[in-house]
Amino acid sequence: MGLYDTYLGVRDRLHSADPPRHVAVVITERDLLEQGAYETLSAFFGWAFEYGAERVTVSVSVLDEAVVPTLERELREVDAPREVAVRGPDDTEQADAPIQISIGLGGKAEFAEAVKSVAREVEAGRLEPDDITEADVEERLVFPDEPDLVVKTGAERLSDFMIWQSVYSELYFTDVNWRDFRKRDYLRAVLDFKDRQRRFGR
Repeated sequence: MGLYDTYLGVRDRLHSADPPRHVAVVITERDLLEQGAYETLSAFFGWAFEYGAERVTVSVSVLDEAVVPTLERELREVDAPREVAVRGPDDTEQADAPIQISIGLGGKAEFAEAVKSVAREVEAGRLEPDDITEADVEERLVFPDEPDLVVKTGAERLSDFMIWQSVYSELYFTDVNWRDFRKRDYLRAVLDFKDRQRRFGR
């Protein structure tokens, strides 16, 4: 680790604020085509847990659905320090693992499926419309947990990512492309998070 990385690490440890417990990163299928992309992902997992995260979510936005099976296979085999749950665009099974990876599952589609599930419960007479709560939607999402920090690399727009879950997340955009993302870039994101006063919509 370089001197600057050490400096950032010391700043992090001396900072009085709590670290993000749930960190999400948004990347693209193009990012994963770059040389060293999976090694960066493996290192990212290590950095996140080293600096206080308890859960990591990776959202891979996909333009060409033909690449989804290949990405699923590669991401299930990625070197990770904890259990990994991978979900594709057609999966409905809820993810519950320290590391969660979404491949091509858009936030709009995920939310729409949750609403359809609630509607079916109402139609079957198992749920009254006036009794529907936020929890009824959340428990039907594939990725129900809310990230504290969402990191978007490459200075692109956030994309269709965890619309419901990230409503109170702190968003961090960096011009650094995924292939060049380093520990110092992660620490900058964490320090930026710690410097903010979270209001949760208030």
